[in-house]
Amino acid sequence: MKTTNFSVAPIARAVTTGLLLLAPVAGFAQEVPSDSEIEKIEVKGSLGSLPGQDVEAVFGFGKSILETPRSASTISDEQMERFNVSDIDELVAFAPGTFTQSFFGVAGSLDIRGNPGEAYFRGVKRLDNPGNYPTPIGASSRIDIVRGPASPIYGPSKIGGYLNFNPKSARASSGQYLDEPKGALSYTHGTWEKSILTAEVGGPATVAGKEMGYYVYGEVENSGSYYENSATDQSILQASFNVDLADNLRIEFGGMYHKYNGNQVAGWNRLTQELVDNGTYITGTAQPLDTDGDGSISHAEYGAVNLAGAGFFYVPAAFTDADALPLMALENVGTTTLRGDQVLVAPDDQLGNVANTYYFDIIYFAGDWEIKNQLFYDAYDNINENAYGFSQFHDSWVVEDKLIFATSWEIDDLFAQVQISPSVRYTDFLHGDDFTYEYFNRRDLTMPSSALDRRELATRIGRNFDNYDEGNYLDLGFAVMTDLTWDWGLNVVLGARYDTIDIESTSRVDLLLGSDGTEAPVTEKETVDGVSWNTSISYTTPIGLIPYITVAEQATLVAGQGAEIGVGQLNNADGSGAFDTSELLEYGLKGSLLDESLYFAVSFFEQERTDYSTQNTVTNNTTHNEGVEFELRWVVNENLVVSAGYSNVEVVNLTAQENGTQFGFLGAEDLVNLTDPSLVFGGNVIGLNLVNPSSSNPTAKKAGMPENIYTLTATYDFQNGYATSVSIIDVDAVASGFSGAVTLPAYTLVNAGLSYQNENFGVNLTVKNLTDERYFRANFPDLFGSQIVLPELPRHFNVKFSYKF
Repeated sequence: MKTTNFSVAPIARAVTTGLLLLAPVAGFAQEVPSDSEIEKIEVKGSLGSLPGQDVEAVFGFGKSILETPRSASTISDEQMERFNVSDIDELVAFAPGTFTQSFFGVAGSLDIRGNPGEAYFRGVKRLDNPGNYPTPIGASSRIDIVRGPASPIYGPSKIGGYLNFNPKSARASSGQYLDEPKGALSYTHGTWEKSILTAEVGGPATVAGKEMGYYVYGEVENSGSYYENSATDQSILQASFNVDLADNLRIEFGGMYHKYNGNQVAGWNRLTQELVDNGTYITGTAQPLDTDGDGSISHAEYGAVNLAGAGFFYVPAAFTDADALPLMALENVGTTTLRGDQVLVAPDDQLGNVANTYYFDIIYFAGDWEIKNQLFYDAYDNINENAYGFSQFHDSWVVEDKLIFATSWEIDDLFAQVQISPSVRYTDFLHGDDFTYEYFNRRDLTMPSSALDRRELATRIGRNFDNYDEGNYLDLGFAVMTDLTWDWGLNVVLGARYDTIDIESTSRVDLLLGSDGTEAPVTEKETVDGVSWNTSISYTTPIGLIPYITVAEQATLVAGQGAEIGVGQLNNADGSGAFDTSELLEYGLKGSLLDESLYFAVSFFEQERTDYSTQNTVTNNTTHNEGVEFELRWVVNENLVVSAGYSNVEVVNLTAQENGTQFGFLGAEDLVNLTDPSLVFGGNVIGLNLVNPSSSNPTAKKAGMPENIYTLTATYDFQNGYATSVSIIDVDAVASGFSGAVTLPAYTLVNAGLSYQNENFGVNLTVKNLTDERYFRANFPDLFGSQIVLPELPRHFNVKFSYKF
C-alpha cells in the first residue's frame, strides 16, 4: 500500500485563517483567555463530539465508542446543526473511511471503506437503499457509523459497514421526564431556491394513569437544484412514544413516514480528460432512430440497428475507426465549454419513493434479566425513470422480530454481560428493471432531450423488462454474545450466530425483453445457512490508552437495489449465489487524554468477501480492502472544539482479479485506437477491461475511491451566542472508471459557518465550497465511470432560522 507523508500544518493554517475571517463578523466580544484561565480544562461545549455516550449500535452492550474494540464514530445532532450537515456525503468530515461515490447523485447510503454500506434504524437493519432515495440525516438525533461488517447480534451484513440512524423522535425517552412540552421550529433557505420547514415537539403525558413520553417531528422540503431539470419535494413525519406500564415493564413504539420526489443525476456524458480538465465538450446530434414518429425510441427500434460496433464486444485497444458503424456517428460535430449544471437529466425523469418504518419494543425486567422484544417493519414503493434508457421499480417490505435476553453479574474482579437472541426476519420483494438499451452519450447536453435520445421505458408500458422478480426470503437466526471485563483492564467480547435462510424467487419471463408474452413464470427455491462469529480483545491501560484487536467472520446476503434476489442467484452448480461470508482483521489503539477532553483512535484493517463469484455489482461487490483510519476529537476548552481525520484505503475487486477482466461501458479515452470519439457517441461500445501486469489497472483496484483523505473541523463558541465553524476535506486524485483512462483531480473542499443562538432564537449561515473549488465525483465507476461523471456543486449558501420553546 502506498504511504503518504502527512503534514497538518497547511490545513491547520487554513482552519485558523477561516476562523479569524469569521471572528470580526461575530463581534469577537470575548478576549483571548490567559494561560491561567485555561490551565484547568473542563469538558464543556463539546457538542456531543466526545465518545462518552453509550452506543448499542456496535455490539449491543451499550459500550461507549472509546471502549468498543472496533472502528466507529458518532456524529451528534449538535455537531450536525453547528456545521449545517444536510446529506450523508458530508459525513466524511467527521468519520474517516466514509467517502461516498456518486450513485447517480442520490445520497442513499454511505460507502464505507470503499464498499456500499447499509442503513440501520435504531439498531435494526433497513431495506437496502443504495440510491433509491436520500437518507434524511437532518431528521436524526445522532448518527452512528460502524466500519466493517456488523456484529453477529445483528445478522447477515455487508463487508463495508453501516450507518445507524437515530431519529429525532427518539427523544421521547427524555421528553418523558420534562416538566412541560418543549419543541422547535426552523426554516432553511439557500441557493437554488432551497426551502425546508421543520417542526418538533415532545414532552410528558399520561395514558390510563401511566407515565408516557412522546416526541413528534415533521419536515417539508420544496427545493430547486443546481442541476438542470432537477428539484426535490419531500415530507417526513416521525413520532415515538415511551410508556411505563409498570416498574419493570416499558414499551417504546413509533415510526417514520418519508415521501420523496426528485430525480437521479447522471452528470456529464461524452467524458474525456479534456472535459474534466477544461470543460471542453464535444457537441453534435445523434442520428434519428424513432421510425414511427411517436417521440421515443422503442426497444424494437433500438433492436433493429447495431450501435455497438462491427464486432459488438471489445477489448478497448482492439476498437478502431473501422469498427465504428456509420449510424454510431454524431452529426453537426463541434465543441463548446460545458457548465456544471448542464447534466443528463430530462424534464420528465423521476425518482419517487415512499418509505414507511415502524417499531414496537417491549422491555421487561425479571430479576437480573432484561428481556427485550424488538418488532420492526420497513417498506418502500419506488419508481425510477430516466430518458436516456433506464427505468426500475421496487415494492418491497421487511418485518423483523428480535428477542434479546440480557443479564450481567460480577465474580470477584470480573464483570460479565451476556445476550442471547433468537430472531426472525421476513423480506418480501417485487422488483423490475430495464437497462438493455441504455445510451448515455446520444444526448447533446447543450440541447434539450428529444426523440433523438429519449427511450420508451418498461415501467411506462408494463413490458420489456430485463428483470422482473417477485419472491421472499425468511431468515431464522440465533445469536449469543458475551462481554467480559476485568477491573484490571482486560476486556473480551465474544459472539456467534447461526442463520438459515429460505429463499424463493419467481421471474416473470412473460414480461421480459424478447418475450412473446406467453411464457410461464420460472420459480427457484433454495435454503442457505451459515455461521458468523466475532472475537475482540482490548486492554485499558492506566494512562488512558486502549489497544484492541478484532477478528470476525460475518455472513452476508447478496440482494439487489430493491432487496430482490433473482432466480439466477439460486441453485447454481458453480457455487455462486445469494449467500457469502466476509472476513475481518482489525487492530488499533484508542485513547482519552487531557482530563478526557481529547479522544483519538487509529485502526488498521484488512477485510475480504470470500467468494469472488458471488457478488452484485451495484450493491455488494466481492472485494479485498485494507487500510488505516485515524480520528481525533479535542475539546480544547469550552470555546474551541477541533476534530481531525485521515484514511488510507485500497480496495481490490476480487472478481475482476480472478477473471482477468472487468465488464464496462467503454469511453472515449478507453478507445485509444479510435481517431475521433464523435464517431461512436451515437452508440455504445461495451467490452472488457483487462486485468494483467501490462494493463492500465493491473491489480483490479476499485475506481472512484481516493486512497488518501484528510479532514479537519473546528468550531469556536464566543460564549455570547455567536459561534463559527469551518470544515476542510482534502481528497486525492482518483480514476473515474475502472480502466483509469480519465483522472478526476485532487481537491480541497472548505465549508464555513457563522451562527447565533439565544435562549429561544437562532440563525445559522453556512457557505459550502467556500473557495468555489471545481471538483468531481465518480459515478458508478467500475461500470459507467469511463462515460459519465458528476460535476459537484459550486459555492453556495444555506441559512437556517430556528425558534425553540
